[in-house]
Amino acid sequence: MTLLASLLGTDVLGFFLLFEQKGAVSFGLYDIAKALTIPGWGVVIVLLLMSIYIIAIGIERYMTYNSAKQQSRQFAPKVAQALKNNNIDEAINISDKHKNSHLAMVVSSGLKEFSAHQGNTEISGTEMEASKRALQRAIAVKTAELKRGLSGLATVGSTAPFVGLFGTVIGIINAFQGMKAEETAGIAAVAGGISEALVTTAFGILVAVPAVWLFNYFTNKVSSFGVEMDNSASELIDYFIKQNTKQLRG
Repeated sequence: MTLLASLLGTDVLGFFLLFEQKGAVSFGLYDIAKALTIPGWGVVIVLLLMSIYIIAIGIERYMTYNSAKQQSRQFAPKVAQALKNNNIDEAINISDKHKNSHLAMVVSSGLKEFSAHQGNTEISGTEMEASKRALQRAIAVKTAELKRGLSGLATVGSTAPFVGLFGTVIGIINAFQGMKAEETAGIAAVAGGISEALVTTAFGILVAVPAVWLFNYFTNKVSSFGVEMDNSASELIDYFIKQNTKQLRG
């Protein structure tokens, strides 16, 4: 028991010697900011810019997708009624009034191409293919527009942890330099470097997580919009075929 007590006493003594200056060390925000070196501040500024970019893209994309969804809900029944009445010009005018709707853009492109050949007594297969290609081009353009900014979110989500890791390396180096300068392993000697390492690491993760979450969320939104545009294009092609059949029979 004497030997065990002696060993425990030595360990406890070493522990208190390590933190003997703890009372003089503070880990408040001001003290952490004061402990940051120039490279550390560079890491923090880069991560701040990334976070601002995430917020800006998140708000802008949310408003864009919400507007597209709302206008498409208003557009769909109106254009369906116009096509039911075989009023293509009215359907085109309705489409042009809903500029934020992804469905309106696709339908408008197809209708304008079809309307250019509508006066013919017979619409050839080549002209029908031209209408299909117009729909495909419209879908491709609108999809690219809906994806705008998402690649930036993916870049931030994948690189922010490494930017934070760079700050971690800088903080550890500063901690070792502090130990060398003070010639001691006390907490006061390494506090600045350790706090810098932990803060930049945490900040990098804090920036990366919402970026990845928003990227996945918005990517799913774009995928659902793509399905809706493909379905609308398919229904419009069916309408063109029916109209062509009517003209041939008439």
